Amino acid sequence: MGPMPVTLRDVLAELRALLLDETLVRAVGAGRRRGEHPPLTRVELRPVEIKAGRRLQVVERTATTATTHNLAHDDAPATVDRLLALPFGSWHVETAVSVVQVRVTKRGEAQVHRTPTSRRDVSARPHDRVKERLLEPDDPLFDVLGADADKRRQVDAFLRLLAPTLRRGAAARVLPEGPLHVVDLGCGNAYLTFAAHRYVSQTAPGSRTTGVEMRDELVAASAERAARASLPALEFVAGTIADASPEGEVDVVLALHACDTATDEALARAVRWRPPVVLAAPCCHHDVQRQLDLARTEGGAPAPYGAIARHPILRERFADVLTDALRASLLRLLGYRVDVVEFVDSRHTPRNAMIRAVRTGAAPSREAVDEYRSLTRSWSVTPALATMLEPELSVVL
Repeated sequence: MGPMPVTLRDVLAELRALLLDETLVRAVGAGRRRGEHPPLTRVELRPVEIKAGRRLQVVERTATTATTHNLAHDDAPATVDRLLALPFGSWHVETAVSVVQVRVTKRGEAQVHRTPTSRRDVSARPHDRVKERLLEPDDPLFDVLGADADKRRQVDAFLRLLAPTLRRGAAARVLPEGPLHVVDLGCGNAYLTFAAHRYVSQTAPGSRTTGVEMRDELVAASAERAARASLPALEFVAGTIADASPEGEVDVVLALHACDTATDEALARAVRWRPPVVLAAPCCHHDVQRQLDLARTEGGAPAPYGAIARHPILRERFADVLTDALRASLLRLLGYRVDVVEFVDSRHTPRNAMIRAVRTGAAPSREAVDEYRSLTRSWSVTPALATMLEPELSVVL
């Protein structure tokens, strides 16, 4: 059954009963109604078991803080009434038997969608939790972005790479314990910029994010969406990657699907800022491909790899691999621990590699230097990133 408009007062009364029922699994209130500005950006409720017994856990979030309350049975109704009175734009309530999704329309009516749940056991046990979603599929941010199912899957895949990378940076004590500053270079339509900001702000309250994009119309559109989503700590600035100069220390640099050497510009900028964490998902790789084409006409590929360079489609695909291998090697030479992993399933995009780097500051080994030199000499290529970072590389090479 599809959503149907009902009286808002009646549906809030229904939600109240569900939030206080023992079959509650979890609930989320978020967004805002037209012309309203609730003091909270999001509220989350779920039952928990602590030493004192079963409690209703309430997490109240603003743009900069997250406050948690574990409410006893007698204290819960007053808090639930207070939260339901706030002008949230949507509610998502899941119980043992049903999922109720409510969206408040511009006219102040409630559209309600009900579906049965597949959960069998909703007892509040501390070590028997449902699979964690890093950004809930009902998050109103997706409505603001107009994200379809494919975009939501891409967001989830990205956050599942970002989260452990941040944990790795924290474990290595290179990331600060408090708020973080994330900079997305060449953010484009900024779907993943918004997702990164939402996740980082939830895990490190007070964090801020800066998206850099050279197209003025995309900057204006992203800024307008950030305002609609009530994300004041998310800003967008117009400019090139090479000229980007965000205020303050930079903790995390993102470069997601920046085309060709724009990824190299982002990595070069990152190396000079020395951020603890860098994540880059490259797009096209024309620079090295052109050099491979030229090398083939002048003398061919190094033996015994002629069969790779002989066929244009294989040469193009190999150029992708070689480019990212050289980027990873250069970051390794310049003090980062690097791995290259799959970003999203190749069914969604063939450009699905992600370079993850955590700064260690360690000097490169002789083996790493020799490996890089051998690779570039064998294929007669000079990576764009090496040219951009020539002063820094001259020290280690």
